Amino acid sequence: MRVLSCIVACTLVSVHTAAVAAQRGSPAPSVSSPPGQAAQFDFLVGQWSLVVSPAVSGLAARLHGAPRLSGTWKAWRALDGWGIEDELRITDHAGNPRAYTHAVRVYDASAQHWNGSSLDVYRGAFTSSTAEWKDAQMVVTSRGTDVDGRAYLARVRYYDISPATFRFQQDRSFDDGRSWTEAVLRIEARREPPTAPR
Repeated sequence: MRVLSCIVACTLVSVHTAAVAAQRGSPAPSVSSPPGQAAQFDFLVGQWSLVVSPAVSGLAARLHGAPRLSGTWKAWRALDGWGIEDELRITDHAGNPRAYTHAVRVYDASAQHWNGSSLDVYRGAFTSSTAEWKDAQMVVTSRGTDVDGRAYLARVRYYDISPATFRFQQDRSFDDGRSWTEAVLRIEARREPPTAPR
């Protein structure tokens, strides 16, 4: 009888606590099922071969031309359907590593945009970003620092998206968006079988 009384008392306390929280305007419990928008980055899921075209300027570019870079990109669904993880690797024409980035992207239903965190593995640096699906493109905004230590605002577009291909372009602004240097980096991606294992 004592155990039953204890269970009833605990239940009443729990109900009372929930009622008080509701009266105080506490947020509703989070939703566990992802909304349809959480599939907006699904175009990236799979494995891709890349042709990478960085913008070049200066004497080295005039003497040697643009570097020939290639790479791979693989992505998989993650976070109980709320997001994806992906890995981007870029190499030079001899296969030497030039860049390795691991990203986690999750859909924020309350803000109605994507939040991302990318790790530049070779530099040990994290970058945060937000992204929105607009006019059949995924548009990502982030802040970074270039190799000379200058802070910039980055704008990335994933566009011309099809089941077999997509394009990527990064633009940079060094004056907080008042002017832009376009196509600092371009990537053309082509789907490769099999899909990325995860």
